[in-house]
Amino acid sequence: MPSSRIGALQRHCEDIDSTCLDPAPSQLTSLAEVLGRLPDPRRVRGRRYRLGSLLALCLVAVLGGARSLAAIARFAADSDAGLRERLGLTAYTPNASTLGRLLARLDGDALDDAVGAWLARYAADPVGEPGDTLVGLAVDGKTVRGSRTDGTAVHLLAAALHACQTVIAQRQVAAKSNEIPAFAPLLDRIDLRGVVVTADAMHTQRAHAEHVITAGGHYLLVVKGNQKKLRKQLRRLPWRDIPLQARTTRAGHGRREVRRLKVCTVQPGLLFPHAVQAMEVKRRRTNRRTGKVETKTVYAVTSLPPQQASPAQLAELVQDHWSVEALHHIRDVTYGEDASRVRTGTAPRAMATLRNLAIGLMRQAGWTNIAAAADHYRSRPQHATAMLRLTA
Repeated sequence: MPSSRIGALQRHCEDIDSTCLDPAPSQLTSLAEVLGRLPDPRRVRGRRYRLGSLLALCLVAVLGGARSLAAIARFAADSDAGLRERLGLTAYTPNASTLGRLLARLDGDALDDAVGAWLARYAADPVGEPGDTLVGLAVDGKTVRGSRTDGTAVHLLAAALHACQTVIAQRQVAAKSNEIPAFAPLLDRIDLRGVVVTADAMHTQRAHAEHVITAGGHYLLVVKGNQKKLRKQLRRLPWRDIPLQARTTRAGHGRREVRRLKVCTVQPGLLFPHAVQAMEVKRRRTNRRTGKVETKTVYAVTSLPPQQASPAQLAELVQDHWSVEALHHIRDVTYGEDASRVRTGTAPRAMATLRNLAIGLMRQAGWTNIAAAADHYRSRPQHATAMLRLTA
């Protein structure tokens, strides 16, 4: 009988405050199967370990907080025979060089597509028919700074679900390019029906809006100086005559932030395709230690009509977009990504994908503190190996 989220996680759900739900019963594929089906870049002759076993080892070690290839190799060497058997490592354990050569030659797109598709099916999103709910999908890029060679570092563009900080798609930005050409390939493999794509001002491009709408989705995009005429149009809208429609207050990290949102239905003639509503967000941030107050006004456009998205929902989408920044912070602080010196081939990207996968699994298990989750899986590796049997 295939394992489910309850069956695999019931042993340690008591350590966290969450509700574990079963995935859909149809088309179940375990995570171990997904990793084992990836194209193997190695020659057949001389293989000592199965590809799926090596990738499973890397994931279990990363779930336990491993930051480097050397840390993964140490985890393998220190593991007991029972754990190695569960991972399919019945002979010698691989060293850091073996793991580095493998990850450096992996097909990065194939790895991201397989992992992203599995996570998209597994992630605990709102349940309903397409169009019944709005699922926020944040598009944002991150540079893996420690991978810098000859002045160039690996830059990755990712699409992450708002609700659970789970990356379901990722693409590497070509050297001497930027994120804009990678936007469409990133979203091509995602079913955008019922999805609202949110992005910062770099991706407020007419071609991007057309791509999202053609794919059946909606967009919510920030407008800044790269769209000067559009921004000028938005600033001239009668905001003073529009009543305040949503107000949110959040506190944390030594500051208190108040956001006030106004929404205006725009008439045809706005210099952006399929734009139906415009937003003015005024953000007032107070530093609790110094008392310093910063005020900023941000404009945005969306293809969502008023009957499909209330001002409160729009305010939530704007706020939750920045959950992807929190994800990047976790990768840097908890996993030391920017300090990593993995530089060869696709290895920096593969390690970033493993971190994304580990964080996504932790979030789905209900962990709110990723550092605490890593401590848990480091001391209880059998719980980490249980993740490999999760199905989606």
